[in-house]
Amino acid sequence: MKGFLVVLFALMISVNFSCKSGKTEEKTDRKAQIEQLKNEVSDNLTQNLLPWWSSKTVDYVNGGFYGRVNSKDSVIADADKGGILNARILWTYSSAYRITKDTSYLRLATRAKDYILKYFIDKEFGGAYFSITAKGEPKNTIKQTYTNAFFIYGLSEYSRATGDKESLEAAKAIFELFEKNVLDKESNGYFEVFSRDWKRVRERMIGESSDNDEKTMNTSLHLMEAYACLYRVWPDPRMAERLRNMVELFLDKIIDKNTYHLINFMDRNWNRTSQVDSYGHDIECSWLLHEAASLLGDEQLLKRVEETSVKMAETVVEAIQPDGSIVYEKDLATGHVQTDRSWWAEVETIVGYFNAWEISGNEKYLDYSLNCWNYTRDHFVDKTNGGWFPNVKENGEVGRGDKAGHWICPYHNGRMCMEIIERVEKLHNE
Repeated sequence: MKGFLVVLFALMISVNFSCKSGKTEEKTDRKAQIEQLKNEVSDNLTQNLLPWWSSKTVDYVNGGFYGRVNSKDSVIADADKGGILNARILWTYSSAYRITKDTSYLRLATRAKDYILKYFIDKEFGGAYFSITAKGEPKNTIKQTYTNAFFIYGLSEYSRATGDKESLEAAKAIFELFEKNVLDKESNGYFEVFSRDWKRVRERMIGESSDNDEKTMNTSLHLMEAYACLYRVWPDPRMAERLRNMVELFLDKIIDKNTYHLINFMDRNWNRTSQVDSYGHDIECSWLLHEAASLLGDEQLLKRVEETSVKMAETVVEAIQPDGSIVYEKDLATGHVQTDRSWWAEVETIVGYFNAWEISGNEKYLDYSLNCWNYTRDHFVDKTNGGWFPNVKENGEVGRGDKAGHWICPYHNGRMCMEIIERVEKLHNE
């Protein structure tokens, strides 16, 4: 009997040790996976993505950056230069310099800032043009809220990275124009399109299908991120109130309280006018909303946002495919799912689920993030010519599309890389 008890005790110790060892190995594996993710996106950022943009898009003839590079890596030198592209280039290189301290990124960020202030900013009426010609002459002088939000975003990030006052004042000037001319003072939120002298016009710019589409989640989303970036470098009480207003608009008006998808388009009084779920925007909003709320120092608001962010991430799970990718959108009226993969939606999925894991501790969200990066790395990175492809078909074939253009910028994928780098480094320091 005594011998049996000795054997039993030894067996219990062995089982207990194995359990503890398994948990340790599991944590070690997770740490290794996260570190690998960080190393791979860091390498892609510094060895592929930014070098491609640096070598292909700098316009040494007319200044600034070229407006288009086609799918065959050919520069279209006479293409118009879009405001969205240039503002996003400014943000990307500013952020890259802030994080890496590589002065080559600072030189390109400064080039972007100087060109924007000289050619894109309207000296007479303020704000930024939608587009200019290759030679820097005003082309489309309309003042679009979406476009100008990115100028706030880029100029604020440059100031954050360098301490530059000129860029900060330029960002604040657009903010003041928004609050004076763009804010809907009756129903809240911000209108979409204005003439050069900031008179409202009813032109449709980003997917609106009728004049009833007066408020959009897309413009609201990027205005919120712009205000968050400006608040970092200008923590004025009024700026805080305006940022809080944007967070609460998402919580109360733009996020569907039943499904936790975004409502794409709404009328002036926030009634739904669209029947589409945009999965990339849903997951992007889940982390941008959390970022904005985190800056305000309100624990109750942050708790509410964290609960919402995780619910948004959970509702997007329906779009995740077995290969780790995310499909684009779903038409609720017909049930049709657009199955092409887009570079921007994939990278927002990587950040969004990493953020959901950080908030909740739920390991499945980390898996979604890791798996989506693996798909993105294998399908979107141009391993022959450098840079990224913008689209991939359901069968894995590369789709058509320019590699740089009005909407094809280094901001979504560059930001994903930098978000992961900063988040993993923060985890190391905790």
